[in-house]
Amino acid sequence: MTASLLGRPAPGFDAPLDVLEACHARIARQCDTLEKLLTHLPEQGADTQARQAARAVMSYFDTAAVHHHDDEERNLFPLLEAAGAPGACELVETLTLEHDEQGRLWRALRVQLADIAAGASAELDAALTARFVASHRAHLEFENRHVLPLARTCLDAVALNRLGQAMAARRGVTFLA
Repeated sequence: MTASLLGRPAPGFDAPLDVLEACHARIARQCDTLEKLLTHLPEQGADTQARQAARAVMSYFDTAAVHHHDDEERNLFPLLEAAGAPGACELVETLTLEHDEQGRLWRALRVQLADIAAGASAELDAALTARFVASHRAHLEFENRHVLPLARTCLDAVALNRLGQAMAARRGVTFLA
């Protein structure tokens, strides 16, 4: 098989753990954008690039990131608990609390990003942004190192198929297994 000129194709919902891992990479890129925006705004203000960046981050965290948390909380975590994965209950509780905190941080940050996107402000709270980014980076690192490997060892093909179907349905995508 020859390599694609466009790079590796995105994983499909028939490989749901790979989809979750790819989502983690996209969340990290949005965090990168937030950090760049922090340095851009004082120098350039809410120019076209800043407004576009703010809209892109808002779009991602308003939709894809919400789906991602739902994928984990409504589907992956219950499957890990049902499979008797070691430490799953404690893991689920901790990660769900982290999702809740990330949601609180997002709601505060989103207000500022909406003003930037509208060109009404060039202010982005550095401490809030740093907390939001650090929370996500630590969370993603933990899930990539612990949760996804645990899922890969504990979930069977039937569970993975259920997970992929639920993820596809959440996004209104036809599931092709």
